Amino acid sequence: MAYVEVSVENQVAYVEFYHPKSNSFPTEQLQKLTRTFHELSQNDAVTCIVLSSKGKVFCAGASFDELLEVKDTVEGKQFFSGFKNLLLAMVHCKKIIIGLVQGKAIGGGIGIIAACDYVFGTEEVACKLSEIQIGIGPFVIEPVISHKIGKQRMFEMTWNPNQWYDAEWAKNCGLINEIVLGEELVQKSKEKALELVKYNPEALCSLKEIAWEGKENWEEIMTKRALLSGTYVLSDFTKEQLQKFKENK
Repeated sequence: MAYVEVSVENQVAYVEFYHPKSNSFPTEQLQKLTRTFHELSQNDAVTCIVLSSKGKVFCAGASFDELLEVKDTVEGKQFFSGFKNLLLAMVHCKKIIIGLVQGKAIGGGIGIIAACDYVFGTEEVACKLSEIQIGIGPFVIEPVISHKIGKQRMFEMTWNPNQWYDAEWAKNCGLINEIVLGEELVQKSKEKALELVKYNPEALCSLKEIAWEGKENWEEIMTKRALLSGTYVLSDFTKEQLQKFKENK
């Protein structure tokens, strides 16, 4: 069963998400995780958040099953607004978010990694933006990814939808901060989180504001992009490609 679980210990909130289909995100799962970040942002007992997923794949992006069910632009915009709301909740969150990436990340999964403030990844990390293969593009998640790694790197990934980018590439462009052994992933992130909670939480919050300068315009930009994605997902080309992907899984 899909879930979003939260536990708090020593001022650190540990958030884990899971979906049986390679940690892909249907709307309900996106909403749960978004609410979690909003709640933790206001929780005075929390200074730092550690975000992780269960399984071999970190996140496969949007749910193809749900995308195939989109009937009109209103539904399309609503679906893609799910990722918009999640990423905005993360970058506006008053707490430092540490991400743990244990494997492949595709599409929206790259957006989630980029929205973290500090990221640990294993050598198994592999990243891909495959949206143009199905007739859309990484429109909604682009501002967050470009902010983290730059537009040139972001579009390098976009124009190569079949290419997997490895952990070293992700580290060199700033998508992840440290490469660690798989068995060390949890411990290293915990150590970092416990280090951060020793510092002034107000100073940490101010530093995060500086790190994400420019986000004030993203709500409007990403809302327009959600409508754009919601329009393209209705095309015959996209419907056919989604069906092919689904059948090949």
